[in-house]
Parts: sequence; structure tokens; C-alpha cells
Amino acid sequence: MPQPTYDPDKSATDVRQANPRKMNLRVLVTSLIGVVVLFAIIYVIFSMTQTAPA
Repeated sequence: MPQPTYDPDKSATDVRQANPRKMNLRVLVTSLIGVVVLFAIIYVIFSMTQTAPA
């Protein structure tokens, strides 16, 4: 059962600080993986278009 959001000893800002679902971490990890994959694809395309050295 989730914790109630009302706590008489905490302000509204204090109550909002915790995120039990860790959505921020999920977005950060997903974005980081997406950027790494994008750079890998760009690198592969770049290396495939290079001419062989003479």
C-alpha cells in the first residue's frame, strides 16, 4: 500500500521530492542508451563511406 502524500511535518515541496517509481532514472538511462546507439550508427556509416588508403 503506498504511503499517503499528506504529512503534517513536511511542506508540499518535501512531500514531492521522493519518486518511488524512479522515473527520472529510467528516462536518463533510456536517453543515454539512445545517444550511444545513435553515435554507434553514425560511426558505422562514417567508416563505411571512407575510401581505402592508398
